[in-house]
Amino acid sequence: MNAGLYGFGEGRKRRWLMVDCGVTFGDQVTTPGVDLIMPDIRFAKAQGGALEAIILTHAHEDHYGALLDLWPQLKCPVYATPFAAGLLAAKRSAERDAPKIDVRVVAEGSRFPIGPFDVELISVAHSIPESTALAIRTPAGTVVHTGDWKIDRTPVLGRPTDEARFRAIGEEGVAAIVGDSTNALREGISRSESEVAESLAGLIKSAPGRVAVTTFASNVGRLRAVADAALAADRQVVLVGRAMARATDVARELGYLEGVPDFLSPDAFGYLPRNKVVALMTGSQGEPRAALARVAEGDHPEVTLAKGDRVIFSSRAIPGNEKAVGRIINKLVEGGADVITDRTHFVHVSGHPRQEELAMLYGWIKPQALVPVHGEEVHLDGHAEFAKSVGVPKVVRVRNGDIVRLAGGPVEIVDNVPTGRMLKDGRVMIYATEQTIPERRKLAFAGVVSIAVGFNERGEVAGEVSIRFTGLPPRDDEGTLMPEVLRDTVLDCLDGLSRQKRRDAGLVEKAIERAVRGELQTVWGKKPICHVSVVGV
Repeated sequence: MNAGLYGFGEGRKRRWLMVDCGVTFGDQVTTPGVDLIMPDIRFAKAQGGALEAIILTHAHEDHYGALLDLWPQLKCPVYATPFAAGLLAAKRSAERDAPKIDVRVVAEGSRFPIGPFDVELISVAHSIPESTALAIRTPAGTVVHTGDWKIDRTPVLGRPTDEARFRAIGEEGVAAIVGDSTNALREGISRSESEVAESLAGLIKSAPGRVAVTTFASNVGRLRAVADAALAADRQVVLVGRAMARATDVARELGYLEGVPDFLSPDAFGYLPRNKVVALMTGSQGEPRAALARVAEGDHPEVTLAKGDRVIFSSRAIPGNEKAVGRIINKLVEGGADVITDRTHFVHVSGHPRQEELAMLYGWIKPQALVPVHGEEVHLDGHAEFAKSVGVPKVVRVRNGDIVRLAGGPVEIVDNVPTGRMLKDGRVMIYATEQTIPERRKLAFAGVVSIAVGFNERGEVAGEVSIRFTGLPPRDDEGTLMPEVLRDTVLDCLDGLSRQKRRDAGLVEKAIERAVRGELQTVWGKKPICHVSVVGV
């Protein structure tokens, strides 16, 4: 969920640049019902016209996925490379009422002014085309924002990390690197995408039946590797999943799939011989509505897999998605498929730098300071310690909301501003601090009871007590039906109240709520949410 602000200038003359505007993903345990989590941009919004622009380092969801929702609060130009701009346009066309964003397309390697900032886009290898690091120059000094990167001398497509430019910028002098920490705990150097391509080619060629490959739709290099392997094995590629179709449409338009035959739509899948098809599917992270999950459950209208078919997970589960991915794998194995993952075969490489790559970058740039970003706490701490061990003079550990002086004085935290998380709940944005999600978790744990009681003017119960509940067991610990338990509890509570007290609706509601929750704690061991309504009849 990347969103960083760079400011330059004093007081009211200070201008700002936002780098990336991404999302992270909810889960049904901690944020039930919430798919997307976004940064709370109240501080950036408060800068008004002082926010000069948003620059996208690349088009992964955690770097650009919040733009459609948050841009209307900022309304500044967005700078993006052609591929990122193309994916953003495709996403916008697929969403109802999407805002018309002021997108300015800039090329890898280009350099341009934005207000007081001089920005250069430096090509880096990553798992999506046109990933860039940023050299942000100001009169006070230069900062390198790495974005997501690795060193890959032989990528399947796109440019390798531009060592020459990093060395040249380092010669100019770099005040600080704000750098990717995702793989900072891993020793060595990442393997190349071209090596993965060779491994996938062998697995596709040796498969006796159908082959399905799932990976991130935006990893066009991996998609191209699968397409080339399919062509070499005399197989045709079928695309299954809207995200795959969007990414490949943009990639073809920009020439990244030049020479690759057109992909087929899912309705062709069943008509091809089993040994002549490769299906590229969405769903590598266990998403329940994605193509692979539907295939695993047997409810996809056009694609089925059977015993002897091979499914390749050319990906690694993002932390938190392991159980969802595991469920799909188990379903596929149960159906007889041969499932291949990175645990047993070389089918995936990360797009982030390991320690040897980090050390190489520091050697090229020779920064005066490092600010570790983009990772969990353990990765940020590991990155900080590693940077110190290889001679980076100053390391500043920051948390969300910290303002760090990067140039024009000592590199240090100088202030803190409000920050947090916004949750996209259906079509509504809410603050993560609101009670909506805690209440929803409580509902999932213990259910809800709704009780309505009517009283006449003499304080007598009028008619039947209405009781409804959701999420409770049908019987208590002794086998008594739960509606009977609840009705007896309500009536016993009312019997204990005088007619005068019954005329106080608020008092009656609180008394019934306490009685019902207390009784359920005794006979069930849980206290559900309890709603009580008292009405006069």
